Amino acid sequence: GSVILELSKEKPQERHLDRQAAQFGAAVAKVEAELSAQIRYLTQVATGQPHEGSSYGARKSCQLALNRLDYARRRLAELARGCEHMLDQ
Repeated sequence: GSVILELSKEKPQERHLDRQAAQFGAAVAKVEAELSAQIRYLTQVATGQPHEGSSYGARKSCQLALNRLDYARRRLAELARGCEHMLDQ
C-alpha cells in the first residue's frame, strides 16, 4: 500500500514542477520582450531617429518652414529690385 501511495505522490509533484517551469518560462519571455522594447527605444534615441517623446518631427517641420520663409524673402527682394529697376527707366 505504501508503494502505491508513494508512486501517486510523484505525479502531482511533477505537475507542480511543470507548472512552475511554465510560469518561469512565461516570466522570462516577458522580461525578454520588455528588454527588447527598451533596446529598440534606446537605439532610436542614441541615433537621433524620431521616437516617441522626441521633438525631431517638430524641429524638422520648423526648420523646413524657416527655409521656405527665407526663400520667399529672397524671391520678394528680387521682385522688388526688378520693379524698382523698371520704374527707374
